[in-house]
Amino acid sequence: MTRLIVSTVGGRPIAASDHRVPSLNPSRLDDIVAEVALADADTFVAACRSAREAQRAWADVPAPVRGRVVSNLGRLVEANFEALAALVTREVGKTLTEARGEVQEIVDTCDFFLGEGRRLYGQTVPSEMPDKQLFTFRVPVGVAAIVTAGNFPVAVPSWYLVPALLCGNAVVWKPAEYSAACADAFAELIRRAGVPDGVFDVVHADGPTTYAGLEAALREQLIDKIGFTGSSEVGARIGELAGRHLQSACLELGGKNPMVITEDADLDLAVHGALFAGFGTAGQRCTSLGTLIVHDSVLPEFTTRLESAVRGAAVGDPSDPSVLYGPLMSERFAERYEAYLDWIEDHHRVSGSTGTGRITAANPRDGFVGDPAAGLFYHPVLVHGVRPEDKIFQQETFGPLVGVTTYATLDEAIALADAPGYGLSAAIYTTDPRKAFTFRRGTRAGMVSINNSTSGAEAHLPFGGNGRSGNGSRQSGVWVLDQFTRWQSMNWDYSGRLQRAQMDTLTITPDLDFRLAP
Repeated sequence: MTRLIVSTVGGRPIAASDHRVPSLNPSRLDDIVAEVALADADTFVAACRSAREAQRAWADVPAPVRGRVVSNLGRLVEANFEALAALVTREVGKTLTEARGEVQEIVDTCDFFLGEGRRLYGQTVPSEMPDKQLFTFRVPVGVAAIVTAGNFPVAVPSWYLVPALLCGNAVVWKPAEYSAACADAFAELIRRAGVPDGVFDVVHADGPTTYAGLEAALREQLIDKIGFTGSSEVGARIGELAGRHLQSACLELGGKNPMVITEDADLDLAVHGALFAGFGTAGQRCTSLGTLIVHDSVLPEFTTRLESAVRGAAVGDPSDPSVLYGPLMSERFAERYEAYLDWIEDHHRVSGSTGTGRITAANPRDGFVGDPAAGLFYHPVLVHGVRPEDKIFQQETFGPLVGVTTYATLDEAIALADAPGYGLSAAIYTTDPRKAFTFRRGTRAGMVSINNSTSGAEAHLPFGGNGRSGNGSRQSGVWVLDQFTRWQSMNWDYSGRLQRAQMDTLTITPDLDFRLAP
């Protein structure tokens, strides 16, 4: 019998609606992972209302105790490590190696924030007046509504859910429909870790319903923070909606991430980095490599080596340890990717595989692992001769496609790197520290890699972008605490009299005309 996944309100499952969608294994489309009963906007609002009622009691739990709940979650994820990784591979088609890395990211996040339960520091600040003390405190924002994509179905949600809960907030999470089984499994681990009923709920809904639910809940003043991971276009709508209600959204959006290859780069190392950045996870990361910007003096040699590496990479069954990448995540993403292929123009040269588009018996990929007819498998594509005015240069292409262009000076490379208007991740391969720091200083990207992939977040570094990639908010590390807490100041005057700031302060009279004798 197919597993049925439903939403929760107040920590309890609700009755399944008749509006249901299947979640399919993208590497074996005949494998139905789960059936998802989609909720309506009223259910989303009801979950937010329940969260509002439960949040104050959760905030009153001492932060170190909330940290123990986070620790419990980390240990539960470790105990269920292989089962959760296998589910990620099955439901979204990520290779088992990458799925294990994703699950490890949850463990790392929990381990980091366990300690933050004892470090939600404020400050004691000296006053300008006697017998008076000033204090600052971090306080939870209240209710956080979190909306996440499915390309990282458990790791990226942990970046929101773990710190939000640690800081004393209640959370309503809307995961992607096509990764609902992963979300359901992760949510069960969160509940088992000791999170009280009502403090954490999951609502499964489609995009328009989610937007309507957010709008209604904001109107009722039930939401204090929105976290969103997804496309730049939808993120702009979410940010606008939050702004209308004087709320700020934490937006982690798309990227057209550049990688600059300088004339002094280690080309073999750069090829390894470009291969993983461009084609790992089938190019379905917000941090995937978008455009290679190669110095004209090494362009022929670098592209020859890269083409060989891409042609030789194993594509196919994501459970096979030799495979670089598996399928696209769903039919929706496959259709969208095929539209991106239409952006290839006559002045472009295409390489990297024995074909383009979907891998089939009639359009085979040399060395394919498994049965291409079983899933949504696509050829890797290198598009050479990309120009700044090309759509394929300007827009995110969510899939196994990398553009290649050239440059003559580092200033030109930096300009090309920032030209599309995104600003998530950028990389440069060089053996010259001056080039590395010049690039770091010049790019608008929120994350910069030197001699490394554009992908590869760590749990204790800030993650996020600028421009079309986000609104400057950051996840991970201590920086995400600013998303899920607000600063509160307090002054305590124990002088026994009214002391007025800037008016009743002690006056010092200096002799500013004094000069030393020559």
